Amino acid sequence: MRKVYHRPEGLTDTLMRYCPGCGHGIIHRIIAELLVELNIRERTVGIAPVGCSVFADEYFNCDMIQPAHGRGPAVATGLKRANPDLIVFSYQGDGDLAAIGTAEIVHAAARNENFTVIFVNNAIYGMTGGQLAPTTLPNMVSTTTPRGRNTKLAGNPIRVCELLNSLDGPVYINRTSVHTPQWVLKTKKAIKRGFEIQMAKKGFALIEVLSMCPTNWRMSPIESSRWIEEVMSKYYELKLFRDLTKEEK
Repeated sequence: MRKVYHRPEGLTDTLMRYCPGCGHGIIHRIIAELLVELNIRERTVGIAPVGCSVFADEYFNCDMIQPAHGRGPAVATGLKRANPDLIVFSYQGDGDLAAIGTAEIVHAAARNENFTVIFVNNAIYGMTGGQLAPTTLPNMVSTTTPRGRNTKLAGNPIRVCELLNSLDGPVYINRTSVHTPQWVLKTKKAIKRGFEIQMAKKGFALIEVLSMCPTNWRMSPIESSRWIEEVMSKYYELKLFRDLTKEEK
């Protein structure tokens, strides 16, 4: 019997530690498939800062670096400038990228650094216990906002794609999701585009992916997928913000 679905060479045989229903495993597989399909695995370096992705170096079958919290874009910048032929991706969560790493991502985008960012937005601090994150929605309950996010006290959520889209530097900015099979396919297409832009030395690409976090949302996996469709994607619009690859940069 011919096997039609198998673990891609871009993943190791390590059992993932992510919670049932979490979107990280889906996104990991997408990236792993693309490393093989684009024939870039042997020259790829992945960056996995602190957060749910802190264990990603165990799962991706390529060279990996684990920097300090939020410093993925700074490390990616150094790698690409030292060896422009490397393919570098920074895999970051919302607490990592949009909080302690805000300065790094903004300035890397402004400089149009030639690497790819996969930004996983689950609207909460996942690994450390479900606290309020910069992306937590208004009135959303977390362990540090048990009555819901009060925007008068905590401010409004940060929409990263819209923020970076205000800069002149970035080449590609896209927001997708993995809450349905259709959006999984769209996300793979978007991340592939991000890698291709880097391979062509066009510049900075960021793909934001809305991801389920059933454990910290206190929902079932099915409910969390439905919540992205009915609530989260209304606040974080799923759309292509920018693709300047056909223009001269």
